[in-house]
Amino acid sequence: MIEPAKISSDDSAEWERLKRDHRVYAFLTRGLTPFMRGDCISEPISASSTDNYPGESIQNTLEPRDRVEDRASYWSSKGESDPSVPETLIYKLVANFCVVTEIHVQPFQAYFQYGFPIYSSKAVRFRMGYPRRPLRFDEDKRDALLAAHEWMDDEFIWTYTSPEFPMAQENCLQKFKLPEPVLCIGGILQVKLLGRVQRQEMDGLYYICVSHVQVVGRSLLLPFDIQVLDPSGLCALIYQPKTVCCKSSTQSSVTEASMPSHFRALTERLMQLLRSRAVVANRV
Repeated sequence: MIEPAKISSDDSAEWERLKRDHRVYAFLTRGLTPFMRGDCISEPISASSTDNYPGESIQNTLEPRDRVEDRASYWSSKGESDPSVPETLIYKLVANFCVVTEIHVQPFQAYFQYGFPIYSSKAVRFRMGYPRRPLRFDEDKRDALLAAHEWMDDEFIWTYTSPEFPMAQENCLQKFKLPEPVLCIGGILQVKLLGRVQRQEMDGLYYICVSHVQVVGRSLLLPFDIQVLDPSGLCALIYQPKTVCCKSSTQSSVTEASMPSHFRALTERLMQLLRSRAVVANRV
């Protein structure tokens, strides 16, 4: 279990707690993907606004190409007369337990408008956390939820907020490296776009448009998962050796028998720790 640790005035007890935490986290890191990956976003959850849905949906920001079927691929906010109005994009990561190091954002350049304007924000800030209640996505209603901007800030508990990064008025994938790797338990990322730069000549309003968003990090491998038990942040490490990953044809089932020997040893040590009811501090 991962829960807030009790503060003790006993230095020796604190040292033993720190050593125990180190062992648990060291074992757990071996259950992460071995290499950093740049596709740690699973799906979009919500945008604070959308100008023309579904043509300019947040869904487009996961498309690696700038054009799809001769159409530009990007998300666009609604227009605002006040350039200080922010926008937010919220995504679900590939796992409920991720270590994130970088986030990449590419502003959109409107090649079909006079002067080829770039609809960047002035700055960007990132938050990570978990939902207050389970997010239930009915595939039949997904488009309706995205169109209605159903999931807003108050639906989530944010456990990390990054510094504010300035954005360049450039049509390129801009890389924002976090000051230190961030442990995201709960698998939710918010991209907050601060300040507007570009007016649209047609209506004189300010817009923010984004072509791509990428997250670089490492996620927890099957058969492990993290479950947030209540809004206080209490978490449980879930071990499911019979879990079958069948979301794509390139993924195969993962069972205890097929795991490498070092990974089986890792799971055995983790289960021993869990059976001994090891409690670790939530570092988020």
